[in-house]
Amino acid sequence: MIRSLLVILVPVLIITTIATRTPDAPPVTVVDYQPVLARARAEAPYPVLAPVSLPPDWRPTRVSWLKTGEPALNGEPSRRNQWELGLLAPNDVYIALTQGDRLAQELIKEETRNGVPDGSSRVNATTWQRLVSGDDRTRSLVSSTPTVTTIVAGDTSYDALESYAATLRPG
Repeated sequence: MIRSLLVILVPVLIITTIATRTPDAPPVTVVDYQPVLARARAEAPYPVLAPVSLPPDWRPTRVSWLKTGEPALNGEPSRRNQWELGLLAPNDVYIALTQGDRLAQELIKEETRNGVPDGSSRVNATTWQRLVSGDDRTRSLVSSTPTVTTIVAGDTSYDALESYAATLRPG
């Protein structure tokens, strides 16, 4: 009887262990965004923002600068001068900063996941429009001037986005 019980339990334990095992998360690739930031600030027709005084546990994972006409990831020419910086916050939430100088409504629609108005925030004397995606997952802060549209977006709270936006400064 004990042998029969072991014959049944051992495979069950093995299957349970395999089925409930979580795969190791791939390592996060941290990028040095400073060279791209320097190029963007030298070439952009608007003040390029970047965070200052972020704690070291914020990890930059994505950076790009495209001038109007340069090939974008899809191979098409960029329709605007566009700066992007993506960081992982200490809680592993991705927060994106995007700036562009043309086709503001198209940029807002893309970067906010078709966000709809959800009030406003005041950060460092700037009023930001709050947008939330239809599935209530992604929140965004949007600031538009005649020369540039700036978007801070992430699957997090407005408070977290406001704290990040408060660190943004032009060069």
